[in-house]
Amino acid sequence: MTVSAWTYMGSPPATSGPASAVTLVEGACFAISSPNGDMEPGMTQGLFFRDTRFLSGWRMQINGAALEPLSVETPEPFAGTFVTRAHPRGGQADSTLLVVRHRYVGNGMREDLVLRNLAAEPSACTVSIEVEADFAHLFEVKEGRPARRPPPSIEVTESGLRYWSDWSDRERELLLDVLGPVIASPGRLLMQIVVPARGEWRGSMHFSLSTDGVRATPEFATGIPVQYSAPAVRLHSWRRRTATVRSDDEVLEDVVAIAVEDLGALRIFDPALPNRAIVAAGSPWFMTVFGRDSLLTSWMTLLVDPTLAEGTLLTLAQLQGEKEDPLTEEQPGRILHEIRWGAPLFEGVGDVYYGTVDATPLFVMLLAELRRWGLGQEVVKSLLPNADRALQWIDHYGDQDGDGFVEYKRMTDRGLLHQGWKDSFDGISYASGRAAEPPIALCEVQGYTYAAYLGRAELADEAGDESTAEHYRRKAARLKEAFNERFWLEEHGWLAVGLGPDKRPIDSLTSNIGHCLWTGIVDREKAAEIARHLIDPNMFAGWGIRTLASSMGAYNPMSYQNGSVWPHDTAISAAGLMRYGFVEEAQKIISGLLDAADHFGGRLPELFCGFDRGEFAFPVAYPTSCSPQAWAAASVFCMVRTLLGLDPSIPRGELAVAPNLPPRIGNLRVENVPLADQRVTIEVSGDEVLVEDLPKGVRVVRTGPE
Repeated sequence: MTVSAWTYMGSPPATSGPASAVTLVEGACFAISSPNGDMEPGMTQGLFFRDTRFLSGWRMQINGAALEPLSVETPEPFAGTFVTRAHPRGGQADSTLLVVRHRYVGNGMREDLVLRNLAAEPSACTVSIEVEADFAHLFEVKEGRPARRPPPSIEVTESGLRYWSDWSDRERELLLDVLGPVIASPGRLLMQIVVPARGEWRGSMHFSLSTDGVRATPEFATGIPVQYSAPAVRLHSWRRRTATVRSDDEVLEDVVAIAVEDLGALRIFDPALPNRAIVAAGSPWFMTVFGRDSLLTSWMTLLVDPTLAEGTLLTLAQLQGEKEDPLTEEQPGRILHEIRWGAPLFEGVGDVYYGTVDATPLFVMLLAELRRWGLGQEVVKSLLPNADRALQWIDHYGDQDGDGFVEYKRMTDRGLLHQGWKDSFDGISYASGRAAEPPIALCEVQGYTYAAYLGRAELADEAGDESTAEHYRRKAARLKEAFNERFWLEEHGWLAVGLGPDKRPIDSLTSNIGHCLWTGIVDREKAAEIARHLIDPNMFAGWGIRTLASSMGAYNPMSYQNGSVWPHDTAISAAGLMRYGFVEEAQKIISGLLDAADHFGGRLPELFCGFDRGEFAFPVAYPTSCSPQAWAAASVFCMVRTLLGLDPSIPRGELAVAPNLPPRIGNLRVENVPLADQRVTIEVSGDEVLVEDLPKGVRVVRTGPE
């Protein structure tokens, strides 16, 4: 199986102060540095490409002193300007030498150096740069583990330095070229410069990277204006065509605007198919293809750009499991969990790992939903064999004991213990706090499977395949009946998070039950009890829904998945509540999440701590949360769709709208919404709904909750 190199596109925050690390990202390449532009050895800094850190040290001094940071601007995800000054010379109160480092990251790195002399006389200065490379794997750097490989070889070239490593059958090369006179020695560059009075000096340095003998083509070559580079052109196109939201709620507008930028920042592209994008999980450590994360993010961003969902499906279909491999947990028809380059994900496990139970039904769910939004029938037809192989995996491998439920257990001791979205080692527990052990049939996975069956039935209906449609409707009905019988805990009034090895319920109260409302697998008479628990203070922290109720034995509001709040999880639960008609509950949860986003500067993080709003007047950050992060950014579009009650079905010629806007939203106008081959505008003002530029043959249907 061949895994392509991917490229990233988008925009992080516009500026960052001199107190924090600065990250620039473009595709499988990113750079992390200090605010003065230096990359400090021994830290989680450097230039990374395809999960390998090529450059581990890059420290500049002028006249023997480090640069003093003044300001940093990152107007694009791949570009940063570090404004610094040289240390004042003896007797001077202030420096007269401004040093500006323009950095561009993409399949390597280009750094343009500008020295500006603000004095009335020429300034002679010595620029020295210490250079280090370790070719450490990304996980070694992120976790603070020492690199396992020996130091690289170093060679002085005519224009700079060359580093290379050949270790464990993996070749890596870093080539540094300096445009201009330079004295190079192993690990060091030296330039003697005279900057004219009131004038400036300019130079440029280029890093090119090779993996396994293949040199990456730099995105930012000298002589080509940055605005004409492929990343810049793609970003401009993204900004121009994505949906915009206008509302009386300025917080909502801000969160949407930032989310659009973040989703643009989290797109990755296959160079062989430059028009196909897929959403990566999060910056900077998870800029890679994921199954579950990319599928759920794609679903939530249909309101913005369905081509992300199409690219996700096509890519995951190409990488769909073909054989049985216990180490990678690959199985025929299975959708992957994660791709990594450069080193195994786990000991003995290759670059592609399949240990997830939910990506496979989510794949089928998304295909059916994308068709409802107007995906062309030719693309649907091309992906139907992959969907059917995914459904075969559910029957043959997912339902391991033939009881009709999809469960997981890892195939060796090297993979993930838990393989749902809560995949931390302690992510699934009983109400007492006792850890649950696989095999486990998770409640939300049954919901995804139920929706996958109904989605496949819809696709069969449209194709005139009545027998297939009836087959999957029957399977969905049987699963729903068995699910509500086996997972429902009558004495508690909630759904078990899963069934354990003995098929007894894992009885903890978790946010997973909100996903079951979202997919519609819950019997209507049980929904009111679930809604009551989701909005209860044990679960609802005021900012969002906790992953685990505060009344449970394993609850810890500062944990990763045992009491924290995940925005995507909360947004999905709100959508589920609205689906069953619990309007006020859904509005309350959405309002809390918007308030949390406001406290975080408009950007929802991957997760935050689950402390109650009455305890702290602000949401408490989780220290290692990714930001920007894909499904956190996408959650705001899930919320907008929920409030609009938007449910398109292009095959039926309908656009169902059932708006339920809380007072804080006021009037709501969403422009440039992609639907089939059109861009529509939806405006809600009081009880009035206006939809402009509908595709031919599509009518608006005013509906209510199911």
